[in-house]
Amino acid sequence: MGNVCVTLASEGDIPFAHFAMNFDDEDDDDSFLDWDGFDEDYDPEEARAEMEAENRRIKNLPILRKANELMELTQAIVETINKEDDVLMMHEQMLANAMMLAPKIVGAEGGDLYTLRMENAVIIKMHARELLAQTSYCKAEKLAATAYLNLLRDEIEQFRILFVEWVNSFDKDNDAPDDWGLFY
Repeated sequence: MGNVCVTLASEGDIPFAHFAMNFDDEDDDDSFLDWDGFDEDYDPEEARAEMEAENRRIKNLPILRKANELMELTQAIVETINKEDDVLMMHEQMLANAMMLAPKIVGAEGGDLYTLRMENAVIIKMHARELLAQTSYCKAEKLAATAYLNLLRDEIEQFRILFVEWVNSFDKDNDAPDDWGLFY
């Protein structure tokens, strides 16, 4: 039997909630676990080597390398923006969009299921397109040098091409439908 206690309070002007949980596990039935299905020949060194190989594979993906290049280029460009002229704080928005690309690629690769990969792909596309639109705003407002912004736009186009190839490599058969009706 589990107990859940929720306390709502406020400290000054900031409301907060405190949750406490206490679950009694003595009578839990774990017979649904198939302990016989576990590999008795499990070798932790072999598993570690497999994980390291997978990490190297992901790290060397062309799309991930390009995402990291976009991040570095964006960072260099936003450092040239005069913060007083940047009334919409475009430099922060551009960095936020560039920073989302690589982690979402890694998340898609780690998830491996088609639906999870596609969810991450949609988020990646949104951030890349926002970054592209932000280069147009920076040009119009003369926040950064046009040559630098054109370079970033060219790199985003190269990223888009890699992105299309990457998404086309997803295995549609490797999925567990989540009943939301997307991507299958």
